[in-house]
Amino acid sequence: MTEQLRLMCVHAHPDDESSKGAATMARYVNEGVDVLVATCTGGERGSVLNAKMDRPEVWENIAEIRAKEMDLAREILGVRQAWLGFMDSGLPDGWLPDSGIDLPEDAFYLVPTEEAVIPLVKLIREFKPQVMTTYDEDGGYPHPDHIKTHEISMRAYEAAADATWHPELGEAWQVSKLYYQMGFGRKRVLALHEAIINEGLNSPYADWLESRDWANDKSARVTTKVECASYFDVRDDALRAHATQVDPDGFWFQVPLELQQKAWPTEDYELVKSPVEVTTPETDLFAGLR
Repeated sequence: MTEQLRLMCVHAHPDDESSKGAATMARYVNEGVDVLVATCTGGERGSVLNAKMDRPEVWENIAEIRAKEMDLAREILGVRQAWLGFMDSGLPDGWLPDSGIDLPEDAFYLVPTEEAVIPLVKLIREFKPQVMTTYDEDGGYPHPDHIKTHEISMRAYEAAADATWHPELGEAWQVSKLYYQMGFGRKRVLALHEAIINEGLNSPYADWLESRDWANDKSARVTTKVECASYFDVRDDALRAHATQVDPDGFWFQVPLELQQKAWPTEDYELVKSPVEVTTPETDLFAGLR
């Protein structure tokens, strides 16, 4: 009998799971993989980014509303989901790790890593994923909660496998493969932009190509491209479930789905830890484990 495959995806806020790797998760769920999203914070200090939802009663109940949005997105994706229970750090104007701008005292970012990692290690030891995904060293973008998510994910990968580290959290478990979820690198943006232009449409990516600093583009770091174009519609439905965060008529939905599926049919990852022997490039997060 084949061992049950399990995937854990660690995210900072509710909605991140739907904008980063959602089609990959939906594909694996359909293939019988047990998928668990670990959400570090409740998004309590997030903004209401959808003008249609920008009402006083929404702001007053943002934590409760975002939890309900997460429930809906979870159902759409077919995944399991667990809250790690930390408080959203917020994103003050101009904040960077060395900016000197203060965060609230209860911010997730300020929790010592050896403390913040405890619930994630417990979850890893209980769920026993063979594969885990998280953010890269700058969080994908420099939000304090994304950076902290990276930090605790990397520490949890090591600590969960160490039988001497908090043995009361459960039996030690070695995650076989750890990946960074890679976002919109220049190659992907350019491919989508050119596909849109070739169809005679206005490209929402034109400004990105002109104004972004591509000096630290991470396209070359991609090791693993998971084909999941047939699940882009599931991804979009999950993203729309986070109605406070995403305008259904906004940027993310301006490019026709069929065009996206043709121009860039994968979601992309960087393999950063693996005690099992692998050969890159890969097309499967579970390559070498099946």
